[in-house]
Amino acid sequence: MAMRQTPLTCSGHTRPVVDLAFSGITPYGYFLISACKDGKPMLRQGDTGDWIGTFLGHKGAVWGATLNKEATKAATAAADFSAKVWDAVTGDEILTLAHKHIVKSVNFTQDSNNLLTGGQDKILRIYDLGKPEAEPQEITGHTSAIKKALWCNDDKQILSAADDKTVRLWDRTSMEVVKSMPFDSSVSSMEYIPDGEVLVITYGKTIGFYNALSLDLIKTVDAPASINSASLHPDKDFLVAAGDDFKLYKFDYNTKEELESYKGHFGPVHCVRFSPDGELYASGSEDGTLRLWQTAVGKTYGLWKCVLPGKSWSTVLLINVCIPPTFL
Repeated sequence: MAMRQTPLTCSGHTRPVVDLAFSGITPYGYFLISACKDGKPMLRQGDTGDWIGTFLGHKGAVWGATLNKEATKAATAAADFSAKVWDAVTGDEILTLAHKHIVKSVNFTQDSNNLLTGGQDKILRIYDLGKPEAEPQEITGHTSAIKKALWCNDDKQILSAADDKTVRLWDRTSMEVVKSMPFDSSVSSMEYIPDGEVLVITYGKTIGFYNALSLDLIKTVDAPASINSASLHPDKDFLVAAGDDFKLYKFDYNTKEELESYKGHFGPVHCVRFSPDGELYASGSEDGTLRLWQTAVGKTYGLWKCVLPGKSWSTVLLINVCIPPTFL
């Protein structure tokens, strides 16, 4: 008898959740940040979904959010024409970086000293966080709004995806494009896996895997519905994808076989990511919630406990909804 997936629901947001990111594994566990159109990004304990705090200060929808590896800093990208850097331990705002248009993407270098941003004005910007008064370096070339911008290759290169239906690889030193890859439709998401230099790109119903250094195609996986986001398991055994039909799909990375599909959200799913230990994946939706899903259903982990009633295994949640008691 197959065990039923029982997702953990994380409530608290009042508008669609459009982006999420995990930290690395720290001595205190790992952490999850969510970006939402309510303008109030939230920090949670990654393995349980327990609310830790809300970053208050943006005056518009927050489109992008990220944590540094150590979970000591957070960065957010918003419709108020700004990116903000936060102390993720105290919740205090460290910096506001003014832009000329809506900001969609933020990404720290591995040492957390530089922040990469991209957005509606088609310009990639690199900020030296140790010199906040200095003007950022600017990289131009995209002809439409930038959706996602990520450091790669030990921060020596940059990957960007834009509404001009291209993904581009840039050299950080020369700030010149190394390679541009066109698509037939707009790219909906992009994930970079440093281990093995794998780039995951979603467009239409397709999930594409590429070598991040050359942009050479490794393989594609076709999904049953339009996909907004996909994530590759740290061990590269599985991938998960989600999109407009409210479902989450799990595929075998090697055979491309669809293993499972789950419906838990009540709206299109905008973002999905595996945790750094690969034990769960998180999804964010138009319905205003995040949900945490087990990679191996039935395993005791976080708030999930495997019980044996009679002869049938089942998984129960010690608690099934995490709601912030109040905003900071």
